[in-house]
This record gives sequence, C-alpha cells and structure tokens, in this order.
Amino acid sequence: MTSSMMKYNFDEIIDRKNTNALSVDGFREYIFNTDESMKFPYEDDEFVRMWVADMEFATPPFIIDAIKERLDRRILGYTKVFEPEYYEAFVSWTEKRYGWRFEKEHLVTSNGIIPALYELVEYICKKDEKVLFVTPSYAYFKYAADHHQIEYVCSDLINNDGYYTIDFDDLEEKAKDEKTTLCIFCNPHNPSGRVWSEEELKRVGEISIRNNMWIISDEIHCDLLRIGKSHTPLAKLFPDYDKIITCMAPSKTFNLAGLMFSNVIIPNSGLREIWKQKHYDFQNPLSIAGAKAAYLYGEEWLEELRVYLDNNFQFTGEYLAKHLPKAKYRVSEATYLAWVNIGEYLPDEENLPLYFANHAGVLLEGGDMFVQNSDGYIRLNLACPRSILEEGLRRICEALN
Repeated sequence: MTSSMMKYNFDEIIDRKNTNALSVDGFREYIFNTDESMKFPYEDDEFVRMWVADMEFATPPFIIDAIKERLDRRILGYTKVFEPEYYEAFVSWTEKRYGWRFEKEHLVTSNGIIPALYELVEYICKKDEKVLFVTPSYAYFKYAADHHQIEYVCSDLINNDGYYTIDFDDLEEKAKDEKTTLCIFCNPHNPSGRVWSEEELKRVGEISIRNNMWIISDEIHCDLLRIGKSHTPLAKLFPDYDKIITCMAPSKTFNLAGLMFSNVIIPNSGLREIWKQKHYDFQNPLSIAGAKAAYLYGEEWLEELRVYLDNNFQFTGEYLAKHLPKAKYRVSEATYLAWVNIGEYLPDEENLPLYFANHAGVLLEGGDMFVQNSDGYIRLNLACPRSILEEGLRRICEALN
C-alpha cells in the first residue's frame, strides 16, 4: 500500500508545543532527572524526539469524534463502565485479532498498565517474596517491585546477533525458588520487539504452573505487529490456570496514552475481589468513549499504520546499513521501537541519551533504562513521519561518524 492509496496521512507533522506533552516538555525531568536549568547545544525546538513510547501521529479521527460526541452530552460527572457495550466492543476485538475471548466479569479497568502493575504487585506479593522478569526489561517492572520493597530476580534473555530468546533453564531455576511468587512477562517483548511463539509461551506458562507462580502478562504492544505476524495472548493457551492476569490497552495502538485507560483481565475471583476493594474504580468518561470507538472502528486505521511502520523499519535498516555498518539492527517483530546496538561506535560512553542530546540533538533512550543485559543499545521510537525519522537517523549517524 503506497501512501497515495492510504486514507490516513501519517506524513503530517503535528506541533505538540504548549500541550503539556511529556515528549516535548518533560524530557529533562524524565530522561535526565533535572529541570529547566539544564542547557544543551540545541534549542528545545531543534530536538528530534525519538524517546518516549507515544506516537507523533494524530489520534484517529473516529476516536476524536466519539470524544466530541460525549462532550456534547455536557455533563462529565462520576463515571465508570456500567454498560455492556464496552466489554462487547473489546472482546470482539480480541476474538477477531487473537482468537481469544474472556468472561465479562474478569475485565476490570485501570488508568494505565503501569499503575495496574504497582497495584497487582502489592495485592499478590508478601514482603519477603520476589518478582521475576526477563531482561532487558521495561524499567517499570523493576520499579513496581522496588516501590513495595520487594526483591526482583532477572533472567537474562539469550541474545543471538540481536535476536532474543528465553533461557528456559535459567527461568526454571529462578522460578523454583518458593519465594518467587510472581513473574511479570512482556508479550510482545519491549525493548527487543520479539513476538513470542506459541511454543515459547507454552514453556513460560508451564514453568509458572509447575511452580504455582502468578503471571502478569503485559500485552500492551499486541496490536503493533509487523505485517504477517500474529499475537497469542498467554492466557489463551492456559484457559484453566486462573493465575494469569492479562494487561492490554488502546493507548499504544491508537496513541491514547494521555487518556489513562487500560484493560486488566483477572480470572482469579479472589484477586479480583481484592482489586475491587482497594482500587479507585472510576473512569474518565472521555476515555471510555475513546476506547470503545477504537475497538469498534479502529481496524482500517491500524492496518494502514502497520504498513507505514513496516516501511519505517525497513527504511531504518537500509539507512543504518549504509551509514552505520557496524551497528547491529534487526527489524522488531512488534512494537514501533527499534533496538539498535551501537556498542562498536561508543564502547566507553556511560550515558548514551546525554551523548545524543548533546552531539546530535536527538532525544532517545539508552540501554541503561532497561534494567540489565542491554549495554551498548539505544531504543528509537519509529512512530513518526518519515521526514522526522530520516532527520533523526541522519543526525545519529553523523554524531557517530
């Protein structure tokens, strides 16, 4: 599909200034733990932003329209998901895309998957227990454990020339510890972009069952797959094991992170009861309207987005091969995040985000943001218009050459 055949315009550059966007206004605090006093050789407006995982594409018009329609009802009082239409819209999405459905009463919602992780760790783990995850890992898995002073245990993925696989012997060994009661698992995996196969997922599930371990499966990237790939929810493979909690959201897929609305599927009735007692259970009325519209009308937009992202990944590979031949890059099977090893160029550089902010005017995330087993890597957000991607890559390559 060429861009001329597309209904939606992903080449449009949208100005996010003065919208309180984290991407634009929050990078000093978030990446560098500092404030406005920190100066760079670049003006803020000159940066190419390839860091935080939201997109530089417009939220789809049918979602904006649904939110406007809800605004036209003119009262924004206390709200939660009472009507069954939201569940029906979401479950028909999961059924169509992943061949999976779940009971209506298993669905709760949260104002984000990160807040849900923080809560679930508290509800599942006792103070002397441990949380297990595979590394490199999304840092918030670690932060959720740290927040409750709970120990975490890492199982390093096996990195075969940029293609990551699970070290099942190591995972089993760590799961055997009776103090390890929870595994937080990322499917598809961030930052490597792996779409785990059914066989891999079965082995993860079997290890958890053998060791009576809870699993939180963070599946936020499950819609953002390369063309031809398909997603398998972990819980789909183990319908009788009720200790698998599935987290999904429209936020990454449709660029709705600011609406703070995520789906959490908890089949275990005991844990669901604890959630209902302790969770602040109201939602933003605009978020419900937007999320429902996403699941009802989002398919065509998503398919066009996937084509555009696939082309951006291909472009990135060709550009790096030509201008940065010693970088290790392979097209991620999912997500819109490229995971690139530039260790050959900057072997001794401690702070990669600071290096690229100062030497290239590019904001990106370094491997040190992904717990461990990630030295020498940068993570690049490719969910941006091609012209911005090209400029970002040009600057990165120039800074390294």
